[in-house]
Amino acid sequence: MRKIIFLCALASVSYYLNAQKPSNIFTTTLQNGLQVTVVEDHSVPLATVEITTKNGSYTEPPEYNGLSHLYEHMFFKANKDYPSQEAFMARVKDLGIEFNGTTSEERVNYFFTLPKTNLDSGLLFMNSAIRYPLFLQDEIKRENVVVDGEFQRNESNPFFALYDSINHEMWGDLYSRKNVIGDHHIINTATPEKMMTIKNKYYWPNNSMLIVSGDVNHDYVFKKVKEIYDSWKSSDFDPFKKWPIPEFKPLTSDKYFVVKSPNAQVPMIMVEWFGPDTRNDKKSTYTADVFSYILSQNSSRWQQNLIDSGYALQVGINYQTQKYVGPITLQIIPNPSKIAECVAKVKAEIAQWDSPDYITDEQLENAKRGLEIQNLSEQDITSSYSHTIAFWWCSSDLDYMYNYISNVKKVTKEDIKNYVDKYILNKHYCAGLLLNSDQAKTIDTNAFWKS
Repeated sequence: MRKIIFLCALASVSYYLNAQKPSNIFTTTLQNGLQVTVVEDHSVPLATVEITTKNGSYTEPPEYNGLSHLYEHMFFKANKDYPSQEAFMARVKDLGIEFNGTTSEERVNYFFTLPKTNLDSGLLFMNSAIRYPLFLQDEIKRENVVVDGEFQRNESNPFFALYDSINHEMWGDLYSRKNVIGDHHIINTATPEKMMTIKNKYYWPNNSMLIVSGDVNHDYVFKKVKEIYDSWKSSDFDPFKKWPIPEFKPLTSDKYFVVKSPNAQVPMIMVEWFGPDTRNDKKSTYTADVFSYILSQNSSRWQQNLIDSGYALQVGINYQTQKYVGPITLQIIPNPSKIAECVAKVKAEIAQWDSPDYITDEQLENAKRGLEIQNLSEQDITSSYSHTIAFWWCSSDLDYMYNYISNVKKVTKEDIKNYVDKYILNKHYCAGLLLNSDQAKTIDTNAFWKS
């Protein structure tokens, strides 16, 4: 295994050389390890101050599942300099800040957008929040109600039961590492001590990036950031060496099952495979995006043979780029009267995915161009582009982001064949079917995928 990885690493060297950093992006690293990225865009007199930390559900054993998400909520509460949420929110109003945060499997990020004239104050305000949270017990209890509301919104989604069941089947004992929303009980019994444990593991400058974007000057930002953040002491450890992320165990058999939910108005099929990751097979992550884009177009053989032929109302395929097993996911809304026929057709189509004529040269080039347009669109709104930078830094690195389009353009039909053969065809998978009780009466739920 190590020899194969080593050879792949050697082969990838020429593939990823010469990262093309945009001319308006500037980077530096403080002595404490804090990486700082500045995106200059003088079109609107606003600035966004964002900080991202390599944390998320992938760091969570079951007894902490959901606490990275709760930490995100608690970030906007009391800290040493603003000792109550009321004081925090009063300062938000004073500075004209719009704020938010997000949690995913491999990233937690927090951001303030404010008038550029308040940049210095915004940097100080972010410093207070990231370094000195108080985690007051009464504020944790109040925030549990908010997080519980998010749970309820997820659970009211007709397809949630299927998503959750697939996650349990795919990740097994490591389910918590992919369950971003977390566990009701763990969140509702959270303590200040547990929240501080997360801080002391992952909230260090050498595990974080500060991104400042908008109508700013990078030299000025670097100077101010050094003044404010240089005193933030780095850890004397690498959290991912001290608490390694366990490797997800490959599936040893195919799994298929039926989930019944009263919320399901239409049936749904999901199929998932273990896909590539950015640690071991970056090249295939680009190929996965190209392949998914092609199959998502109305002109694709996949769409025409399922939707145009009446077997399905909707079909989609997605790959999620991650450091630790990016899943490849099929989502299908079958024709309710043709579920068995739809399953048979899906399996027949998948078997053809590595055929040389399954996609055309034109479709391949259109996909590359479409992904390029999407990438450029992400850069169009600088405040949102900060989130993109945060994502790629956490789930890969900035060179991956800088070189994304150039590497997408290198993808060939042979690369697609190799990707399908390596990760999909004849590889173990999970397949689930969501039905309500009435729909379940019309199909053999014990063997829906065998049909």
